[in-house]
Amino acid sequence: MALIYRALGLMLGYPTEDQRALIPAILQSVQSEDRIPGPIRRSLVRLGERLTEADIYELQEDYVQTFDRTRTLSLNLYEHVHGESRDRGQAMANLVELYGQHGLEMASQELPDHLPVFLDFLSVVPDEQAASLLGEAAHVLEALAERLHKRSSPYRAVFGALVALSDAAPDSEAVAALMREPEEDPDDLSALDRAWEETAVTFGPSTDEGCPKAEAMLQAMNGHTQPGRASDHTA
Repeated sequence: MALIYRALGLMLGYPTEDQRALIPAILQSVQSEDRIPGPIRRSLVRLGERLTEADIYELQEDYVQTFDRTRTLSLNLYEHVHGESRDRGQAMANLVELYGQHGLEMASQELPDHLPVFLDFLSVVPDEQAASLLGEAAHVLEALAERLHKRSSPYRAVFGALVALSDAAPDSEAVAALMREPEEDPDDLSALDRAWEETAVTFGPSTDEGCPKAEAMLQAMNGHTQPGRASDHTA
C-alpha cells in the first residue's frame, strides 16, 4: 500500500493552512518514491514550496480558477466520461460500494469520483491494484496534464506523477479525443453556467461515440465491487 497516492491527493486539495502544515511530510513521500521520474519529483517539490510560501488567498483564487471554473479541468473523474448524464450517478454509486468493500466510508462532501478522494482510496489497496485502477484513467490524467501545461500551471506535476505511477501508458487516441473538447474561459460565468447545464458530454468526432476508453475505465473501477456493507472507517 502506497501513501504516495494520499500525498498527491493532498497536494490537489483546496489550499488551507492545514494543508501547508502537511507539505513537509508530503514532499518526503514524494522524494522517496522512485517510480516517479526525477524531473517530475523536482517539479512537485517546487509546487510544494509554492503551496507553503505563497499568499494563501492567491493560492485559493488560483485553485478555484483552475479546477472549479473550467469543466475540462474538473477533478471529478467521471465528469470526463459521462458529463452530467444519469449513467454517472450509477457509476458513482458503484464506486462508493467499492470503497465500502475496502473498509472506507465517504466522510467528505466531495463526490466519490473526486480525484483526491479516489487517491485516498488507492492508498489503502495493494500497489498492483492501485496502479491498475489508475492506469484505466491514464488518458484522463494525461489530458489534464496537457491542459495544465498549456496554462503553465504547477499542478501539472501532480498529474505527470500519477501517469508515471499507473500501470498503463495513456491511449493517445483517447487523449486526443479529450483534448478536442473546447476549454471554457473561467472568467465567463454565463458560458460556464451553460456548460455545466449540459446533460452529457461526449468525446471524439461523432456525437454517437463516447470517450474511447470510458467503458474500460468504468468496468475496471466498478468490476471490483461485490455486494456487502461498508465498515465504519472513513476515507
